Amino acid sequence: MSITTSPRTPRSVHARSTRRVGWTILTALTPMAWGTTYIVTTHLLPEGHPLFAAMMRSLPAGLIALLIARQLPHGSWWWKSLVLGTLNMAAFFPLLFLAAQQLPGGVAATLGAAQPIVIAFLAVAILHEKLSLWRVTWGVLGMIGVALVVLGPNAAMSPLGILAGLGGAVSMGIGVVLTKKWGRPEGVSAVGLAGWQLTAAGLVLLLPALLIDGIPPGIDGKAVLGYAWLGLIGALLTYTIWFAGIRRLPVTATALLGLLSPLVAAVLGAAIAGEALAPLQLLGFAAALIAMVAGQLPPPRNKDHVRS
Repeated sequence: MSITTSPRTPRSVHARSTRRVGWTILTALTPMAWGTTYIVTTHLLPEGHPLFAAMMRSLPAGLIALLIARQLPHGSWWWKSLVLGTLNMAAFFPLLFLAAQQLPGGVAATLGAAQPIVIAFLAVAILHEKLSLWRVTWGVLGMIGVALVVLGPNAAMSPLGILAGLGGAVSMGIGVVLTKKWGRPEGVSAVGLAGWQLTAAGLVLLLPALLIDGIPPGIDGKAVLGYAWLGLIGALLTYTIWFAGIRRLPVTATALLGLLSPLVAAVLGAAIAGEALAPLQLLGFAAALIAMVAGQLPPPRNKDHVRS
């Protein structure tokens, strides 16, 4: 008795490939939007107050998402939402602000670019995936490319800033991998999952923000615009897309899209400051883009592979 299997037709393979490309392009918009965070923070928000800024980025957006989704966590998703919200936002946002305050922007961005490498190893430990040397290699190249773009000759090193930068990369890295591992409950939308996490993060940050930072004086129209951008675009919209993309794409390949964030930040900084990118920076820009694109591709097959 023979068992027949239906091979994938060229049409189904093409459709699957097209869907993946579409989701990759859509998910790439998320780190591009995150790349505006530094410019928005430095040009629109009151100076300092990182905890308050992090809380304003998460809590209002989370409450809006809950109103849209009209779904509350249930069962184990109460504590899972708290864990994911803390890792992806409540810990990551303040560590990101602290690294930016303690280090030159280029050093902080380079540390953030280490996240794909962190995620590649976390995927082995948490998801029990085989280590992808292919994507680790492109992750290293991408980090070097980002360093060439954003590191300046006078980049100073602060131990506290370095710990904050690496801590942020590890925190969100664990959050991304656990998001992939736990998936999404049946019948819950991506905006609902984002709302659970953003609200949990905002509640975790609420008391520290008010007690340590306090409400910044002189919140003007520019600050309101900045908080609205970071909350509605930089959190609500982007995390909805990000979590939907993580569900459909390989987790390490998705993490490599994060290289776009420091690149966009560098381009915006140069455009606003009126500075042209030097040839070495352009080389690094190209290297990071090549690494990001190549990391989306599957590893090359072994030519000696025997087909069964």
